[in-house]
Amino acid sequence: MSDAPLLRVEHLRCRYGTIVAVRDLSFEVGEGEIVALLGPNGAGKSTALRAISGMRRPDSGRVTFCGSRVEGWRGHRIARLGMALVPEGRGLFPELSVEENLRMGGFAVDAAAVAGRVEGVCAIFPILGARLAQRAATLSGGEQQQLGIARALVSEPRLLIIDEMSLGLAPLVVADLYETVRRINRTGTAVLLVEQQVALALEVADRAYFLERGEVRMSGPAERFRGTASVASAYLGDTHDGRATGAVPTVVERVNVPMHPTTARSLQQLARRRESSVGEIVAEAIDHYLHANGVEPIPERD
Repeated sequence: MSDAPLLRVEHLRCRYGTIVAVRDLSFEVGEGEIVALLGPNGAGKSTALRAISGMRRPDSGRVTFCGSRVEGWRGHRIARLGMALVPEGRGLFPELSVEENLRMGGFAVDAAAVAGRVEGVCAIFPILGARLAQRAATLSGGEQQQLGIARALVSEPRLLIIDEMSLGLAPLVVADLYETVRRINRTGTAVLLVEQQVALALEVADRAYFLERGEVRMSGPAERFRGTASVASAYLGDTHDGRATGAVPTVVERVNVPMHPTTARSLQQLARRRESSVGEIVAEAIDHYLHANGVEPIPERD
């Protein structure tokens, strides 16, 4: 890596009305690095990516890419510097063919070079080469994610940003995609991963930043966090004597499936029988759920 980072984000702040999504975010990505930006739902990860890539204007802070201050620039200008974003949900054009989607990734590339680049990314993702005439909407979820990454690679970016690559995909598909990311990185392309699958991201990343409520809670070499209690702490809140104290809001935010009150009460009883902080977290999350739905939870027994 060179002395100056490829991407430097300093004190980034983004708001939606009165809600602060990104509070005071600072991090760096060096040339050829894989950096993971991790955190639960609502941590501000996707909003930060939109601000960095020019999809929205930050309220304050600095974004320096390839030596240029780019905060407030439009996305196409930043893309021409060498940044490519694969957004959450892939952002494909479902009614266009695979080849047409790939060619859209070459909007900033000389037209004569696009065909060669499409051929190049199809060498990385052979299934796309076999389905160039097929509509993007007819691809499987894993194939659509391949197409999203391949389209970004057509611009031959210096920095590839991928938002929630594993979302909604089977574990084997995700494992294959992560191996592909490794191969892409070996060619010299820096990668910034936003991911909720913490263990997977830490396996490929050089460094990691853990976000909570729009701020970096901790950061460092990825190997430091692999399989350690500090990772759980970043997601479940501060710990004291091995007990997670800040987990309930995160768990409640993730429970979006309606359940019958009787089922919830049964789950609560089962969770309390588990002599662990996880059991207590689940029990308290269900307790919040019951209260929110006007159902009195079963009291604890001494």
